[in-house]
Amino acid sequence: MGKMLTLLVLRLLMNLLLISWISLWIIKPTTVWIQSWRQAEDTFQHTFFGYYGVSFAVFTFPPIALSIIGLIYLSLLPQHHRLTRGGRSAAITVSRPAIISSFIGIVSCFEIVAVILFLVFLAWTFYVRVNNDLKKLMPVKTMNFDLWQLKYFRVATRFGLLAEACLSLLLFPVLRGLSMFRLLNIQFAASVKYHVWLGTGLVFFSLVHGGSTLFIWGISHNIEEEIWKWQRTGRVYVAGVISLVIGLLMWITSLPQIRRKCFETFYYTHHLYIVFLVSFLFHAGDRHFYWILPGVFLFGLDKTLRIVQSRSESRILSARLYSCKAVELVLPKDPRLNYAPSSFIFMNIPSISQFQWHPFSITSSSSVDKHTMSVMMKCEGKWTDSVYKKLEEAADSDTNNITIRVEGPYGPVSVDFLRYDTLFLVAGGIGITPFLNILQELACENRLKTPKSVQLVFSVRTFQDINMLVPVSPILFRPIHNLNLRIKVFVTQEKKHSNGPTTLKEYLAQPQVQTIHIGTDEDFSRFQILGHESFRRLATLVLVALLTFLGLLIGLSHFFIPNEHKKHSNSMKLAASGAMTTAKEKVPSWVPDLVIIVAYVIAMTIGGLAAIILQWRRQHRETLRMTKEEVNPQGRNFTESTPIVPMEEHGIHIGERPKFKEILSEFETSLRGLSSIGVLVCGPESMKEAVASICRQRFQCFGVDDSRTILNKVNLNFHSLNFSL
Repeated sequence: MGKMLTLLVLRLLMNLLLISWISLWIIKPTTVWIQSWRQAEDTFQHTFFGYYGVSFAVFTFPPIALSIIGLIYLSLLPQHHRLTRGGRSAAITVSRPAIISSFIGIVSCFEIVAVILFLVFLAWTFYVRVNNDLKKLMPVKTMNFDLWQLKYFRVATRFGLLAEACLSLLLFPVLRGLSMFRLLNIQFAASVKYHVWLGTGLVFFSLVHGGSTLFIWGISHNIEEEIWKWQRTGRVYVAGVISLVIGLLMWITSLPQIRRKCFETFYYTHHLYIVFLVSFLFHAGDRHFYWILPGVFLFGLDKTLRIVQSRSESRILSARLYSCKAVELVLPKDPRLNYAPSSFIFMNIPSISQFQWHPFSITSSSSVDKHTMSVMMKCEGKWTDSVYKKLEEAADSDTNNITIRVEGPYGPVSVDFLRYDTLFLVAGGIGITPFLNILQELACENRLKTPKSVQLVFSVRTFQDINMLVPVSPILFRPIHNLNLRIKVFVTQEKKHSNGPTTLKEYLAQPQVQTIHIGTDEDFSRFQILGHESFRRLATLVLVALLTFLGLLIGLSHFFIPNEHKKHSNSMKLAASGAMTTAKEKVPSWVPDLVIIVAYVIAMTIGGLAAIILQWRRQHRETLRMTKEEVNPQGRNFTESTPIVPMEEHGIHIGERPKFKEILSEFETSLRGLSSIGVLVCGPESMKEAVASICRQRFQCFGVDDSRTILNKVNLNFHSLNFSL
């Protein structure tokens, strides 16, 4: 009872912080807020905190506090509460597809509402700001503008505020360990598209803002004078030009046509975000930067913690080389490391590339394999081809170790698929990997509530690709308690061989797989993957970094920025009398920007050092424990493909593509009254769009699933799983 009350209080606090921060953005452009905020700055500038302290508390603190409280909230949830809630009770489904387009992908009803609200907010901000500017239009003394040029210049300036709004949210979707999207059970791979949308909006508004400003300067013959000026006070225009050019370069190299063909170019170019953010700070000033600081702060700490975790080395214990050029790697892990199905890791192999990290779905279940973790990859790119060749060399040369680095695992907090009565799984090629994990979880003897019936549709190009089912072959052909499992395999680009296998069991009984044993039993204890820190420790690290930053911000500001600089009212009086001897002449406006940078770097360093200490203590404890505990060989991830008489033969279709509508209709007729189907798809975009179209035809957006009113209807809940970023 006490824990439930605590969870309720934390949930209320999170909602309050979120609503407060959103409300600040809504009232920010109004005259009432501007006047009230100036009075607040005048009040606090004479106090210990100063205007910078109150700006941080009002604009920056709420999202960071939301992250801390969210982590504490997740730490208090019972371990298996994160697995499921519910079944057939009334619920509003927000994952139903509403727009299906090859250009923007699959957009759910919930996402459409969120986008519309954000666009309304941008329109509101732009209208109020421009309306106030045009009412109080004052000529720029340093520039000889005509009236229309002055109006256009003001309008262009306000487009910069729209870019600022996009930038304030840009980094939240790409947080991993500190992601707040997990509170909404939105996975990292799914939230990346929000980062893409916000980045596109940022580049668009920045182009309008910067391009229009350069246009006005050009026709007024001020461009050469203004563009290279590093002002002592006010906007630093050259910094704005730098951030615009870098932002445009990052956006162009992230386009799918370039990213997929030249991943290295995309990867290295995206690390220019540091220069972009610093340039934005010098261009916009510290007061504007406090609005975007929450995302920058959490992203910087998240990146620091990921670097700390990824410095720990692990080793490949064994590998399977499939004839379809797929590779399954088995890695050692802490037996207490648990992860939800559909989780993934980022992996780096230093002997191939020191800097490239690639995401891979975890194919093993932590409920079954306590001491190992498996991932599978299809070797179709430059980096994965190098992995395949390296393993082949290891098999020929008897190499006894291949060093890797792992970041993660990352995944959902709750296991969505367990809340459904029935699962309809659709996989294309290497998209089978998250479903290998799910099938093992369903077959686990210690599982909680699970679906009663599962249909897997697996589409591959060649017969050799069927071998990717080998890791789960033992559970495909034996009865699973209280679970009806059916599989349909479609081989689309080959014809049936006259003397070849005819059933799925025969294909999997003669797999063309080469097993390579690389590691030793000692590697189980010395090179375990420990995973990221617990939620409570992550919350503590965020709090330590937050207090360090705030303390340095206030202390350095008191030391480097004289008190006169903060007296806004006195400055205005002196400016009105023409005696401009304010502190902004004594202290350049970029000094507060440097204070923020120094405080930020030191805070991230302190947070990183604290994480290193925690990780070292954790590794030391695990090493001592594992030396006293013998590794159970049955915990390893390789299972023997012993022939077992199947309860029901699974279907295999050769030379045809799956007709999802017919398969789904046939599956529905066999459900005998079950009304909730989770439709999970992982594969090419065309496959996802085809299945999403079927689900969209069934129900309207935000329909309420109430078993009392739709007893005779089958509810399709669409979920797309990404296996590449």
